[in-house]
Amino acid sequence: MPRSRVPTTVAVALVLATAAGCGDTGGLESAGATPTAVSPVRLWPELTPASSPAYELGEVTTEVVEGVAVPDDDIRKVDPVAIVRAEIADSPDEYEGAKAPYYETARQMADCDAGGDRARCPVLTPYYRDLSGDGREDLTLGFRLLPDGLTAMRVYTVQKHRLVRVMSYDDAVSAVELAGRSVIVRAPSEVAGYEYRLQWTWDAEQNAMLLTNDEMLRIGNGRPRPSGSPSASSSGSSSGSLPASSSGSPSGSSSGSPFASAP
Repeated sequence: MPRSRVPTTVAVALVLATAAGCGDTGGLESAGATPTAVSPVRLWPELTPASSPAYELGEVTTEVVEGVAVPDDDIRKVDPVAIVRAEIADSPDEYEGAKAPYYETARQMADCDAGGDRARCPVLTPYYRDLSGDGREDLTLGFRLLPDGLTAMRVYTVQKHRLVRVMSYDDAVSAVELAGRSVIVRAPSEVAGYEYRLQWTWDAEQNAMLLTNDEMLRIGNGRPRPSGSPSASSSGSSSGSLPASSSGSPSGSSSGSPFASAP
């Protein structure tokens, strides 16, 4: 039995309609002229390559936190407030006395204790995640540097039964993220419409978090941002009790940031 056939004129009309439809809904379009590729040019080849850095940037900042024990090598059993208090005790020039830049942080540490105003405690919610890849959780901790409004960001791990700080950075912070084995900090720029993005990643050879990416990114709308520029710093820390958190987000918190918001 012969198959039915579509009249030739109808078939042609269908083909034309289909072709027109494809062109209207995402057909190939020219992207314009392709820029000519330009190879990199090495400048001043006669210069002798430097063999050592001109400045001490503190690329690797590791330090054992003295006076803070790690029961059963479990970093979750370490009191985050005790860590911050240990750093304050180790850096009196920064925290003690009315002329110290962060004297208000030291003063408000009393609010981290039982009976204090926990909303005023400078220590932020701790976060736990395996950043070093050894199968054990590490601690990402933040605390406010007052009255300047900066945030201190620290990462701690346990090595040979001791608490070791493997990252230290202070800055005016827009956001902080944990991604894989990295800590990503976003900080405002004085250039309207841009922000800094800095990334620390675990390095097994150095047994520390290294600054692996430092860039300025456009954030799109060009609105003015609060002034502030990244400035690396290192310190230790310690004492009190904060809510424990699980890998990635703190218990009872819906915040997507590694640090809970604090007034």
